[in-house]
Amino acid sequence: MSPRTKPSTRSAAEVPALQRSAPIFAALGDATRLRLVALLCAGGAMSIAQLTTSTDITRQAVTKHLQVLADAGLVRDVKLGRERLWEFEPSQLEQARRSLESITQQWDRALLRLKSMVEH
Repeated sequence: MSPRTKPSTRSAAEVPALQRSAPIFAALGDATRLRLVALLCAGGAMSIAQLTTSTDITRQAVTKHLQVLADAGLVRDVKLGRERLWEFEPSQLEQARRSLESITQQWDRALLRLKSMVEH
């Protein structure tokens, strides 16, 4: 270990949680997918036709984006007769929020250590 490398302060439980959240953050990192999630949060279950209304995005493109979101566990499809509706699945977003909270706590501890060191 080099003198500049510091051992990780993450607990063994935090690392898998962060790894599980990575696909969620990757899926939300795209502006189109983030917009789709926002639409589904505001409007409930929607069809692809509804999701493409007043946009220049094709149904095929929206379908591909929805599949990425589904793979990350952020949306799910519900079949209603011959129609397929998509709805937001909040549990995965809660997991991502907990991961961000863990990172926030790590930064808070690091800043407290820095403050203590500077004051003494």
